[in-house]
Amino acid sequence: MKSFQNLILLQNLYRQRALGFEYTNPFSINEKNTHEKPKNLEQLTQNISTCHLCDLSKSRTQSMSGFGNPDAQLMIIDYSVSTNEDTANDYYIGRSGEILTNMLNNVLKLKNCDVYFTHAIKCKPLNSNIPSQSEWNSCKSYLLSQIEFVKPKVIVTLGKDAYAKVTGEEENFQTVRGHVIGFDKYKLIPIYHPQFLLRNPELKKATLNDLKTIKSCL
Repeated sequence: MKSFQNLILLQNLYRQRALGFEYTNPFSINEKNTHEKPKNLEQLTQNISTCHLCDLSKSRTQSMSGFGNPDAQLMIIDYSVSTNEDTANDYYIGRSGEILTNMLNNVLKLKNCDVYFTHAIKCKPLNSNIPSQSEWNSCKSYLLSQIEFVKPKVIVTLGKDAYAKVTGEEENFQTVRGHVIGFDKYKLIPIYHPQFLLRNPELKKATLNDLKTIKSCL
C-alpha cells in the first residue's frame, strides 16, 4: 500500500515538474542560530553574518552586525542599514557618516573605533521599504544580545525609528530627545539622526546640547 502511495506521489511530482515547477532538496536554515545561544560577541557576529531568518537576506549584499570596540562605554544604534552602507560594507559613510564622525571626534572626543556602532535592523530593507514587524522580530534578539555582550555605559539611538524599536515606545520623539532615559540597567539618550540634520541644519545647535549630555554621562 505504501509503495502504491509513493508511486502516485511520484507521478504527481513528475506532472507538476512538466508544468514548470522546480524542486530542491530540503535544507535547514540557520541551524546554528536556532539551536545554539551565542556565548560571546564574536559568535553572535558570526550568527548574524549567516542569518536567513527573514526576507531581508534576499535583498542584502551582506548583513552588518556592528563595528567598533566590543568593550565600548558608548553604543550607537541606527535604525536600519542604508543602501550605501550595504554596497560599501562599511560604516560612517556619506555625508551622514561625516556628521556622525564629527560628533564623536570633535564633541565627545572619541574615535570611531572607540564606540560600538550597530543597527536595529541588520540588513538593507528590500527595495528601500520600511522593515516589517516580523523582520524586526528576527533582528531583535541579536540587538539585545549585543547590548548584553558590550555592556555600554550609555546607549545612543539615532532618530525616532531607532528609539521606537529599541525601547518599544511609540510616544512623541520630541519629548524624549536629548533626555537620559532608563533602559534596563543602561542610560539611553535619543538624538536626531544625522540624515535628519542634513535636511534640518537649524537643529544642529540642539544636537550639540544633546551631545554635551551624552558626554556628561560617560
